[in-house]
Amino acid sequence: MTQKHMRKIGSQIFTLAILLFVQHLSLAADQPQLKVVTDRPDAIYKTGEEARFLISMTENGKPVSGQTVSYTVDNFIPGATGFPSGTLTLGDKPAVVTVTAEKPGFVRCIVRAGDKKKLTKIAAAAFSPLEVGLSLPVPDDFDQFWANQKKELAAVPAKAKLENVEQPNQNIVCFDVQVDCLGGAPVSGYLGKPKNAKAKSLPIVLWVHGAGVRSSSLANAVKGANAGMLSMDINAHGIPNGKPAQFYKDLTQGELKGYPHAGRESRETTYFRGMFLRLVRALDFLTAQPEWDGKTIVVSGHSQGGGQALVAGGIDDRVTFIATGVPAICDHSGRAAGRINGWPKLVTTFPEGKPKPQQLKAGQYVDAVNFASRCKADAIMSVGFIDGVCPPSSCYAAYNLLKGKKQVINKPLMGHAAPQDIQTAFFNAILEHVKQQAAAK
Repeated sequence: MTQKHMRKIGSQIFTLAILLFVQHLSLAADQPQLKVVTDRPDAIYKTGEEARFLISMTENGKPVSGQTVSYTVDNFIPGATGFPSGTLTLGDKPAVVTVTAEKPGFVRCIVRAGDKKKLTKIAAAAFSPLEVGLSLPVPDDFDQFWANQKKELAAVPAKAKLENVEQPNQNIVCFDVQVDCLGGAPVSGYLGKPKNAKAKSLPIVLWVHGAGVRSSSLANAVKGANAGMLSMDINAHGIPNGKPAQFYKDLTQGELKGYPHAGRESRETTYFRGMFLRLVRALDFLTAQPEWDGKTIVVSGHSQGGGQALVAGGIDDRVTFIATGVPAICDHSGRAAGRINGWPKLVTTFPEGKPKPQQLKAGQYVDAVNFASRCKADAIMSVGFIDGVCPPSSCYAAYNLLKGKKQVINKPLMGHAAPQDIQTAFFNAILEHVKQQAAAK
């Protein structure tokens, strides 16, 4: 086949793809569109104020009248009582569901329509979110417990093994790194840094992972190195990097299946104890590098990684900035205060709504909210108001306790996500922090 014929076929395939995409958009536009929003764009109210959920449906851009929808309002706890629910018939103007709250927190409205209620939309309202507080007091011996864990860790030599990793950018160097840690599993990550960097010239950025079982990210290590940082991405489990997909699938279905709940009856055996100590050991390794500038340490992650960033800032006072997206591992004791707890629902809740006492006690020692109360680093956080995985009340419980300069990105109609605009905002905030640190002699 000649190159001319190949180009012709390629052009035909491209044209067909465009036509199919346009057809898809056209068909999507013809489908009924259900919408629910709050009457304030920012969806933020004071306790005692009324929030109005506005429900509408359009088809071909025109309002749909006569459509019946069902709605349920709750505080993110399915089946919660004391909230309105029912059905509404839509008209030319949006239907309204009015709610209020007498204590700080979040209320959501779930709306369903269509055959078998296949159309579902959710909106949420925040009530005095900056007043969401601890669900239970921090244990009196919280600091002593973690000081003891760090003392045990310090007794383990931070022996590191580095192997060169090939990547296309000739201006940086990268390594696969394993660092001995407490409890058997090492710190496992990729390290990137500018080639021939001078001593004491580079800030640190540590990238940490969301839930799941996967290799460390070489792309993150490269990203930070390209920006002039000592950049390390670690996986959450201390497992080898760069293996075939089946390797991580086997771990997910085998040894690490259900890892978040492993050992949750005790603060000494909970899985998160090892994960958190690997954060400290990673920072031990990075701060021992001759290129570190001696003052700037950033920790960044989303979901479980967002929770780890909060923990890093609270467990290690060397950290100067955290970027924590829709953080998990927050507010394990939320149900004790009558609100939803965050991922991974570490504490079992009995049918009557009470948490299991032994798990509740152990969970307090690995609650990112309690670490946030010790965190003096500057911070940026993202919160999705309709996030059912890491609910907004659990995120704000942590945010409100952070002691450094902080900012929050509220996303009223975002669920559990880390979209590009938030990732860009986080990285820009990291670069700004690095710039400010460099200017502060």
